[in-house]
Amino acid sequence: MKMDIPSRKETDRNNYPPVNGIGRDEYVGMVREIFTTIPGRYDFLNHLLSLRRDVAWRRFAIRKIRFFNTFRFLDVATGTADLAIEAARQHPKIQITGIDFVREMLAPGNKKITDRGLAGRIRLLQADALALPFPDGSFDTVGIAFGIRNIPDRPAALREMRRVLVSGGRVFILEMNAPRNRAWRGFFGPYLNRVLPAVARLFSQNPAAYRYLVDSILHFPAPEAFIEMMAEAGFGDLERHALTLGITSLYIGRRPQE
Repeated sequence: MKMDIPSRKETDRNNYPPVNGIGRDEYVGMVREIFTTIPGRYDFLNHLLSLRRDVAWRRFAIRKIRFFNTFRFLDVATGTADLAIEAARQHPKIQITGIDFVREMLAPGNKKITDRGLAGRIRLLQADALALPFPDGSFDTVGIAFGIRNIPDRPAALREMRRVLVSGGRVFILEMNAPRNRAWRGFFGPYLNRVLPAVARLFSQNPAAYRYLVDSILHFPAPEAFIEMMAEAGFGDLERHALTLGITSLYIGRRPQE
């Protein structure tokens, strides 16, 4: 599926604008460029900069998932397929589809899938979270790990995830947010703004990408606001699990029985 997405000039890479000060098209183009430049070091930097907590967060989310109808799982913004692979590991009877709108992110994921002998159970597609290429009611569960903040029209993405769920199916959303605990903020703020970019400069061809990631975390809605957004998109039975002193949240919502 060809994605007609605007791109930014090469010379702009060191000067990404704040996420709360740009329009939808520029936001989408910026995200596409950023994730085109970082696949090679993406997994390494994720594990390093989160002190491997990202692995534990994904495992926690997948342990909460249950399958009951289609035994199919959709991983939105799959990136290098870590969530999809963890789902396959914990649930050996399911089939998994991962989608991402940045084609370059899928190559490392496909390699990991092949290396683990999971090619028969996981397929990766280039597709847009705002126009999922699946019929209504295709999946028991939809998941997205650290990707919803990269989608400028989050309500539309949530409605699409709800559409492809079966009646009674659930969505699982992992996302980082600025912690509220004052003592924890005193550590987290300097870590995000100083340590993380400094480490990224050592290992990434586009360290400015990690400045964008910091900005996107700090400007993600507060948990209560995001839960309200999920409710407005049509999800019920809403839950939030605060992980690692609140720096990450797992949001769960159910498509009502129809």
